[in-house]
Amino acid sequence: MYTDLHLHTHFSDGTYTPEFLTAEAKRFGLVAIALTDHDTIEGCDRMQVACDSVGIEFIAATELTAEFNGTEMHLLGYFIDTKHPRLLEEMGRFQEVRQNRIREMVARLRGLNVPITEEAVFALANCNSPGRPHIARALIDAKVCRSVDEAFERFLKKNRPAWVPKFKISATDAIALIHEAGGLAVLAHPLLIRRDELIPDLVEAKLDGLECYHTRHTPSISEHYEMLAEHFNLLVTGGSDCHGMNKGKPLIGSIKLPYENVRRMKARLRDNHPSRLLPEPSGTY
Repeated sequence: MYTDLHLHTHFSDGTYTPEFLTAEAKRFGLVAIALTDHDTIEGCDRMQVACDSVGIEFIAATELTAEFNGTEMHLLGYFIDTKHPRLLEEMGRFQEVRQNRIREMVARLRGLNVPITEEAVFALANCNSPGRPHIARALIDAKVCRSVDEAFERFLKKNRPAWVPKFKISATDAIALIHEAGGLAVLAHPLLIRRDELIPDLVEAKLDGLECYHTRHTPSISEHYEMLAEHFNLLVTGGSDCHGMNKGKPLIGSIKLPYENVRRMKARLRDNHPSRLLPEPSGTY
């Protein structure tokens, strides 16, 4: 009775389809999963159908890029209403920013005489929320780089020749947007931010939880964030952050969060939105 609450598909910077990712979740015996594509909910409808077909509970979610006190962070929004008008409006704005960033980065590469085009990148992405991994794949196809890691190291990381800063919504606004769309706001992979001192201010901004379990967290790090979650009365979540083969290995199956944590998330949601209808498990857990 385990779950994975951090998964990506080709609708952002993953390589798997919703259907294949769902089949992998079934293979690993997961009873519930969340799709957390970056700045989009495009894949949620297909993921819902795929999960229904194999008896897995689906949680509609997204991962928003945000900023707080000059620090970039990612906020996971769980149980969001994927038809919420303002959420969809803001998603459209985030996606336009992402697409313009791709154009700027490709222009910088072409200024370096690197033979790729924005059309090639968008064709590879084939989604409304493209990211740097799609440029990396275009560089591999053009035989400029041999791997995604090389592409980032040579061109795409911060302070590299093709890097362009990314627009980020403020964390307080991101949390408010997630709540307005009926969801729960969770700080993703807090170890990667390395700013634990910001957590009390995020709690003040109504943060709901911490992603304590992640493939980049050691057991002692997970225990540390569980203790912080308990101290601040925050929910505990976790997930593999699976991107298919974009990060070298699939990762799904490497993190198994007990289903009891999903029950606690639902209880918090019922407290926040008493009239909200929540998805029920497909089996008896």
